[in-house]
Amino acid sequence: MTLYGVGVRHWLVGLTAAVVVSGGAAACSARHSTHATIRVDAETALADQPVRVWVSGLLARETVTVASQAADAQGRHWRGEATFTANGDGAVDLDQSAPVSGSYGGADGMGLFWSMRPPTGDPDQAWFSPGSPEVAGAFEVRLTVTAAGREIAARTLTRQWTATGVTHRTLTLGADGAAGVLFLPPRGAVSRPGVLLLGGSEGGVGRKYDAALLASHGHPALALGYFGVPGLPETLREIPLEYFVTAARLLRAQPGADPGGVVVNGYSRGSEAALLLAESYPDLVRGAILYAPNDTVWPGFPNGGSAWTIGGAPVPRTAIPVTHVAGPVLAIGGGEDRVWRSTAQAQRIMQRLDDAQVTTAHQALIYPDAGHGVGSFPYLAAGTSQISPGTDVARTLGGTRDADAAARSDGWPKVLAFLAA
Repeated sequence: MTLYGVGVRHWLVGLTAAVVVSGGAAACSARHSTHATIRVDAETALADQPVRVWVSGLLARETVTVASQAADAQGRHWRGEATFTANGDGAVDLDQSAPVSGSYGGADGMGLFWSMRPPTGDPDQAWFSPGSPEVAGAFEVRLTVTAAGREIAARTLTRQWTATGVTHRTLTLGADGAAGVLFLPPRGAVSRPGVLLLGGSEGGVGRKYDAALLASHGHPALALGYFGVPGLPETLREIPLEYFVTAARLLRAQPGADPGGVVVNGYSRGSEAALLLAESYPDLVRGAILYAPNDTVWPGFPNGGSAWTIGGAPVPRTAIPVTHVAGPVLAIGGGEDRVWRSTAQAQRIMQRLDDAQVTTAHQALIYPDAGHGVGSFPYLAAGTSQISPGTDVARTLGGTRDADAAARSDGWPKVLAFLAA
């Protein structure tokens, strides 16, 4: 347990309301504290790990505001805040205390982290990005306590994308046959399945945060670009499945990677590729994680045509078969998804696996109030709409910030357990 600040105990003595302060004298009114203590159980932790926060040294039943602040990659300062009433001992436990008001509601120890809002604009259309993990391996969150408009305690926490010893390397199409960023666990770590991470219709090399965190949990991880990258198709059209196979084999050959095969983790349109790979290359793909999944091959985006090819031929626009899937499948969907019906699609995938008598474990996690932003790692502020690729039009993803945050908080440990198993 670590401490910050000077602990203060207030005792009212007679009519003079004299104050006795442990460790030294300090002036204080009988109505408001002038000092407090912020305690945390981890001053430095991975960005996907919860941190417990307590505030002590307050007056009994005193009203205070606890706030969080962090800078994004553009230097904008995001902020979350919650107003609490201290208990009879003059303390606030953020895990147990529900705020009277603020940027989130209900008792939630990490509410100040995921509920941060940008300084301007609609928070539902904003996504907190503190910088690429291969450039900035960590970011800072400053916590403050304010009483009667006066700051009485402050503490800065470090949130890491990469654990000590994690390395990364940028892959290029010319040198490696694949474009992306590869994150590797510390040397000497126990061999675990590599995870191939595929984004959706946004293109480019996304999901770097996921890859950095998974490597920090011991899994070699590759955030792969498959269109919208120099040398690759400009749009999601006619993407060869063989390209993913090249990346998966490269990943499987890395130090610390289980040579038995990789897990493909696809989000949205990337879930189509992930499921197609599990079906078409069962000796290589030992499992699939599908966020906001699709069970059917859709057209290319945004201009139609074939999205995927295999052996140079278009993959038919039909329900994705699962009769050859050899590894476990985890599908995660939101009941309020407004991009497509990911809950029904996740359930159909499970039903087809049952009908095909696939014996490996498969499970659907359904979060009724979450939207298309149902995944993946928790505690980072995220909106519920985004600009459609190639346009200036915002599309609604469905759900709410708090429902999506709750889904990620619950789902991420289950993803880690799935990978560990």
